[in-house]
Amino acid sequence: MTVFDPCRVFRKLAYNNALANVRLLDACLRLQPGEFEAHRTSFFPSIKMTLNHIITVDWFYVDGLEGGSLGPDAWKIEEPFDTLEALIPEQRTVDARLVALCEALTPETLAATIRLDRGGRFQEERADDILSHLFQHQTHHRGQVHAMLAESSVRPPQLDEFIVNDDARFRGDEIAALGWSEEKLMR
Repeated sequence: MTVFDPCRVFRKLAYNNALANVRLLDACLRLQPGEFEAHRTSFFPSIKMTLNHIITVDWFYVDGLEGGSLGPDAWKIEEPFDTLEALIPEQRTVDARLVALCEALTPETLAATIRLDRGGRFQEERADDILSHLFQHQTHHRGQVHAMLAESSVRPPQLDEFIVNDDARFRGDEIAALGWSEEKLMR
């Protein structure tokens, strides 16, 4: 009988997050001039604004989960990146930090209380709840970018082929480019 590992789902979601971001951002690189900034119908009314929101929130929560004190300085500049070429390496860096954080999880660290500086107050939450919230946040806003791409010259990419073994045939090149293996993803 296989032993249940409560950390496994968070590791898989961290890899899923990084891979989905690779696909989404690679698709965005194919946008025509002006489409990145173009006003669209969404919670944040452009692809540029939405991608900047994703990364600043990632910075906030990943830093907090790492025990940092970045707090509201994470979004001090609402749109820190004017171009995809500047945003992409920073998104990949924070994605790698999240993968490393999830690789190091234990049942005890999942249950630990994390203290988040909200500026003027501290929010205290369990690490597993913060991770669940962060992955939901990322999925929510990536979905909005995906929908906005449907209104652009770029076909939205497939973003949901990362969790189950059967989808390995669709992700091989990306896994290799990131230096990962299927064995690493499936453990």
